[in-house]
Amino acid sequence: MLGLPKGSLEESTKNLFAKAGWKITASSRSYKPAIDDPELDGRFVRAQEVSRYVEHGFFDCGLTGLDWIRENESDVVEVCDLIYSKASAQKSRWVLCVPEASPVQRAEDLAGKRVATELVGTVKRYFAAKKIPVEIEFSWGATEVKVPDLVDAIVDITETGSSLRANKLRIVDTLLETNTKLIANQASWANPAKRRKIETIALLLRGALEAESKVGLKMNAPKKSLDAILAAIPALRNPTISPLSNADWIALETIIDESVAREIIPKLKELGAEGIVEYPLNKVVY
Repeated sequence: MLGLPKGSLEESTKNLFAKAGWKITASSRSYKPAIDDPELDGRFVRAQEVSRYVEHGFFDCGLTGLDWIRENESDVVEVCDLIYSKASAQKSRWVLCVPEASPVQRAEDLAGKRVATELVGTVKRYFAAKKIPVEIEFSWGATEVKVPDLVDAIVDITETGSSLRANKLRIVDTLLETNTKLIANQASWANPAKRRKIETIALLLRGALEAESKVGLKMNAPKKSLDAILAAIPALRNPTISPLSNADWIALETIIDESVAREIIPKLKELGAEGIVEYPLNKVVY
């Protein structure tokens, strides 16, 4: 039984599973998806709840953020990191923010003040560890618009900081960096058959994420240019080299970062390579 995040991560999660080899289909209002694997069943629930249901055994494994694992203080196995989101492939941060014009420069300056957040437990522990007395209130959303009229500061999640800047907010401190994780129930992880399945899911999801920033490259080249071509290619591993019917030519195939392909291809052409083909990848498994 697999717990999947409903909401902002839903589409990117389905796309990730598709690249990993599983087709997950569900209508926009359905919480019970169809998965093309007879060994898997699943439910979409809010990411905030996934770790609790995994801990309590309703789900054998699930995907949720480190932030909600910590917030719920869930006793689960953290199987692997899966750094992706609805907008980017970078970690998000929960940050303490105040209006740009606020005199607050440090967390200590908020003593006796009011702070709004969705991550109430984590924020309470943060201020308690610093021995700063503050009033923490739960925010149901649109947290960034509550300062300065309703509260003195907020703790909110950000990927790029653009929303904070748009609302004229200034970051005072970072409480937590977070990303999506595959987690497992303790008893399920101890079950050999379930653990093998969970490890397979982890392997293929990681492979799908690795492939997002890489492309395959293959070409034919004159054998005399081999050393120069090998020096030019920043290969993931040594390229595959195969003979051609023409003994003076060889075929090469490798994997490179997509971001460098535009720089490498013209250079390969200059070195005599022909029939250069760049192709997308679904999975790269180390």
